[in-house]
Amino acid sequence: MTGFVFQDARGRGFSRRVSLRDAQAGIDAACPPLAPRPVPLAGAVGLCLAAPVIAPGDWPPADRAARDGVAIDAADSLGAGSYTPIPLIGAHGLSSGDPLPPGTNAVLPVEALLRSSGGVEAVEAVPPGAGVERRAAALSAGASALPVGRVLRPSDLGLLAGLGLRLVTAHPPPRVRILLVGGPRGGEGEALGLMLAALVRRDGGVPDVLGPVSTDADGRVVADALRAACDDGGADLVLTAGRTGVGVDDVAPLALAAAGRVAWHGVALRPGDSAGLGAVGAVPVLLLPGEPMACWSAYALLGARAVRRRAGLGVTDFVGAGLGRAVTAVTARKLVSEIGSVDLHRVRFIGDGWGDGWGDGRGGDRVEPVASPVVPGLAALARADGVVVCPADSEGVPAGATVQVHMLV
Repeated sequence: MTGFVFQDARGRGFSRRVSLRDAQAGIDAACPPLAPRPVPLAGAVGLCLAAPVIAPGDWPPADRAARDGVAIDAADSLGAGSYTPIPLIGAHGLSSGDPLPPGTNAVLPVEALLRSSGGVEAVEAVPPGAGVERRAAALSAGASALPVGRVLRPSDLGLLAGLGLRLVTAHPPPRVRILLVGGPRGGEGEALGLMLAALVRRDGGVPDVLGPVSTDADGRVVADALRAACDDGGADLVLTAGRTGVGVDDVAPLALAAAGRVAWHGVALRPGDSAGLGAVGAVPVLLLPGEPMACWSAYALLGARAVRRRAGLGVTDFVGAGLGRAVTAVTARKLVSEIGSVDLHRVRFIGDGWGDGWGDGRGGDRVEPVASPVVPGLAALARADGVVVCPADSEGVPAGATVQVHMLV
């Protein structure tokens, strides 16, 4: 980030904090999508297509049955009814998906057949094409089957396999190393590792938890651990967790400056203001706070963006993909914020006869705060249904105001 000069914030605090938008812009610049490569279909679910998939042939490749029944020439059923059954000589029984035999142009459903010792009779007339999926009805040879940027679903793999494809060109999942810094405090080290690994997997990455790494006064041990995590070619992104604040033992930013470079440290976000960004060699490094709620918040608005961008996945807006879909609600109580910082308010839906309390976005739901942005810990987050993001130029939201609640995912 232009204009940023790293300063050790220990014992003195931050001289300035970058805006959340500038922090996200720095992540966008530092975390381009990984180079695409051929990926077998079996491992492609959730990956982002780097090239469109072109149908190598028509799909279906021939006229085929769209239902179980008997293949006929539709003219042979003309006049058939429950009181005037018509014998079907040489009828071909088919299952859905079977190709139509030559000389047939319709599939009579099982319910329109009368079986007897003498054979099969039609009790219903059908027009040509009834019960038939025509050749190339879904795709013509040379047409785009799936567009570039598509995040592959399980059903997509079925389509591609049906087209005879075995590989797709996609961005590979980023290898994300999670370096726990400072050792566990009451089990928080393990808690952060488990939480961040799950979040990275959710966002399309492959996590590898390292540490905890002990600290010393000048951060040399952490700097060495950062070099080891970044220099062996096994990481596309490194997340550190812990020791990013302004206390005497908060050496993670100092270690990053020694091992590589710091793009920014300190962001106008509550909770999560001690996050930072830099790199060691070509590997981007995101510093996350060690306090669990601050760590979650910084990951939601910064870390998820970094992982998803490396995976080639979309980051749709300012809030990004680390928070879930937004639904409309009304505040039951005031949400108090501080000008100059983007604040995340943990809220829950309440049902009192006005709305149903389920957050379905129909406009009748009310929310109340579970905790203010400065309250630490994940217990309040566990009681929340979502978060309300207050912008940096806001002093909060009054009671009775309409807000967007981002559901937790």
